[in-house]
Amino acid sequence: MNIYIDFDDCLCETARALSKLAGDLFNKEVPYENIQFFNLQKSFDLSEDEYEKLMIEAHLPEVLMTYEETPGASKTVNEWLDEGHNVSIITGRPSSVYEPSRKWLDEHGLERVKLFCLNKYGRDSFIKNSEFTLELEDYYKMKFDVAIEDSPLAFKFFDHLPDLKVMVFNRPWNKNAELPNTNFHRCSDWDYIKKQVEELA
Repeated sequence: MNIYIDFDDCLCETARALSKLAGDLFNKEVPYENIQFFNLQKSFDLSEDEYEKLMIEAHLPEVLMTYEETPGASKTVNEWLDEGHNVSIITGRPSSVYEPSRKWLDEHGLERVKLFCLNKYGRDSFIKNSEFTLELEDYYKMKFDVAIEDSPLAFKFFDHLPDLKVMVFNRPWNKNAELPNTNFHRCSDWDYIKKQVEELA
């Protein structure tokens, strides 16, 4: 099978780290469990300048490397690779942080997995024509059987794959999101995701 995995808040605990960072930088105390929106500017009640500063800090290589792994992620992904499945990590992170993102994966035992930065948001810093970046037209040529994703804003990127099974990683900001169809399944952790994928295989 071809498997798509989002990076932040599927493989690692990005929102937990950013919750702490917002507190450190701006004294905005919003516990992880109270992050209501995928839009962190709205969740943390930040000004444009504060949000920009938060994102700059959050994407510093030394900060990215501190993000904790989501329990069970690397173990499950490596089992899939051992079974012969193709795994691609498709992240909306800017391509300027590809190297520390790649290093994070390697240091968490995911050296074999492919990493792509998808230009979802038309970022000016997007590096074009590299082996690790995808424009939307390139992404839409790719075929996946399973996707693991946490962001309701990303659901639209699966519309071209009507048979795709989407494992929605339960997070506070998606608990009230309406799932598009019966191919979307809420998953509490990587053990549950693994069982779901085993049934499909």
